[in-house]
Amino acid sequence: MRLPNPDGTLGDYDLTGTPLILRAPHVPLTRTAFAAAHVISDPLRERDPWQGRPAVDWDATLGFRHTLWDQGLGLAEAMDTAQRGMGVDWLTAKELIERTMVEARAHPLKPRVACGAGTDHVPLAELTSIDAIRAAYETQMAAIEAAGGQVILMATRAMTAVIADADAYLALYGRLLDQARDPVVLHWLGDMFDPALAGYWGSTDVAEATETVLTLINAHADRIDGIKISLLDQAHEEAFRKRLPAGVRLYTGDDFNYAALIAGDGTHHSHALLGIFAAIAPAASRALEALAMNDMDRYHALLAPTVPLSREIFRAPTQYYKAGIAFLSWLNGTQKHFIMPAGFQSSRSITHYCEIFRLADRAGLLARPDLAQKRLTTLLALHGID
Repeated sequence: MRLPNPDGTLGDYDLTGTPLILRAPHVPLTRTAFAAAHVISDPLRERDPWQGRPAVDWDATLGFRHTLWDQGLGLAEAMDTAQRGMGVDWLTAKELIERTMVEARAHPLKPRVACGAGTDHVPLAELTSIDAIRAAYETQMAAIEAAGGQVILMATRAMTAVIADADAYLALYGRLLDQARDPVVLHWLGDMFDPALAGYWGSTDVAEATETVLTLINAHADRIDGIKISLLDQAHEEAFRKRLPAGVRLYTGDDFNYAALIAGDGTHHSHALLGIFAAIAPAASRALEALAMNDMDRYHALLAPTVPLSREIFRAPTQYYKAGIAFLSWLNGTQKHFIMPAGFQSSRSITHYCEIFRLADRAGLLARPDLAQKRLTTLLALHGID
């Protein structure tokens, strides 16, 4: 193939990877692993891509989740990977959660599903008080619990919009944790994923924010399953997880350093709640199997080639990473098109997509190389590259 390079030139590329075959792990896993999955559009029903509710291909969307479950992974549903607040509204997310939970209960592996609760059904301009923000969270928590899902308390832009201080965060989250049916997962999403979240937990100083979060966790440890941290800072995550009380997990959301963080240092380790796991599921599943079997060489051999791929998908501006995940889904045949809610596929360049193609091939993550090559050729033609 002739593929464009980042400098605008064209270069030859020959496929070299051996595709990993999708299968369930042969042994129980020693890490809890949630893959955050995307939503697949239905282009034939789409009318106003930039406004209103997106048209969802429910069969393809739920089918993609089955492929994750079939490989022994849990699911983080209706999270930022599903374009919450970036093309997918709460009513669509609520329907997604309800449909997913029905499918999960019927799946033979009985997979774990945790679902994102936020405040995005209420316009930001109306969330001007902590009470209003709390009420918005409670509405979504109730919907998730009614569907049978575990709650992830997603970070909300409303708290940074009202410039809430640390005490306000402690009060809000304390109330929400006390009334949750089951232990929840907290969510610390860095501003590289969403610039509107700068200053979350009441401070732009990460050290100060860390103390606030740990104060909250220590006060409510029995109500907290774990915390997902997505700051892309390996040293911070390693220091943070050492300070967690017994029984509270650290779910890494670090799509740059997940391999080392999940492996751990022999005393502490991270679990996973990662968008990249939806894109690299065959490698992630087999690597976690190898880890459970204490085969560290195989663990690192499987994940090492996925790290450059993940860093390309999540490169700055990081909030556009969802496009790379949907692109790989299209290349691998789990969706028929490369159309995303709100036309989000336009957020990345053709050179970016070609680099994803090359890196996915080298990692053994093009399930059907002939199909992937044919589809990329079509995309290249649309960009004027024959």
